[in-house]
Amino acid sequence: MLVLIGIVGALFDDRQLLGHPIWMKPLKFSISFAAYCVTLAWFLSLQTKARRLGWWMGTFVALGIAAELAIIVGQVAVRGRQLHFNQSTPTDTLFHDLMATTIYVVYIAVFVIAVQLLFDKPGDKALRWSIRLALGTTLVGMLLGSLMFRATPAQERAIAATGREDFFGAHSVGVEDGGPGMPITGWSTQGGDLRIGHFLGIHSLQLIPLVALGLILLARRFPVLRPEGPRTALVWIAAAAYAGLVWLTIWQAQRGESLVHPGQSTLLAAGSLLTATTVASLAVLVRARRTTLASASFRK
Repeated sequence: MLVLIGIVGALFDDRQLLGHPIWMKPLKFSISFAAYCVTLAWFLSLQTKARRLGWWMGTFVALGIAAELAIIVGQVAVRGRQLHFNQSTPTDTLFHDLMATTIYVVYIAVFVIAVQLLFDKPGDKALRWSIRLALGTTLVGMLLGSLMFRATPAQERAIAATGREDFFGAHSVGVEDGGPGMPITGWSTQGGDLRIGHFLGIHSLQLIPLVALGLILLARRFPVLRPEGPRTALVWIAAAAYAGLVWLTIWQAQRGESLVHPGQSTLLAAGSLLTATTVASLAVLVRARRTTLASASFRK
């Protein structure tokens, strides 16, 4: 429902905040949270142990996210005020602190679910590990958001001079928030942006299990992928590669480098990550093929 409201608001409300349509933030967060909740609900449906505890943790996640969306809509779309980092007035500080509290509630609940599924064994081995690795990566991705809540050099100077600062923290590195950004996401095109790694880390929750599901579908056609071993190894490789990508985007952002203008060091690191992932994947497939052929020869 909020996605539809956000689309209508983005089309017909011409107000802007930090150079972007004022409804874009509620719209982006509602889409992101919808995907997050659907995926987490699916994970919970696979539980075979402590299902009641899982139900309660899922309820806390739902309540926390509902509260967070209400805060985003109230502060940004209704009041027309910046939410993150804004401590200009007591009301702004209240909204800022309430959002931080809801995030802690969601994080703790997801952490408990991750621990539960670490010791649970639902379904296919490769899929099990994809879920565990996805939950671990998404928890790290959530923590990466804390990198934004540090004073920028300009804010540190203002605090030293006046003893206070209305805004504490920033998305961007090397440039001010609100400058030129990519369409829809708003990620900076002139400097580093810590939101990229944070976003990728959180949405590993969907992407890593999709690899496992894709391998299950491919196994119907390619016998080399039918055993659980090769698919599980490929899931581990995909998760490691994805974690490497998250690290790469954070490293790039912290150097004040835009995603769309990568430097030589970034390109070298990305190429090395791609090469390592490709070599490891091919090694698993070659070994699996040999095992499959050997088994077929033995049966003959």
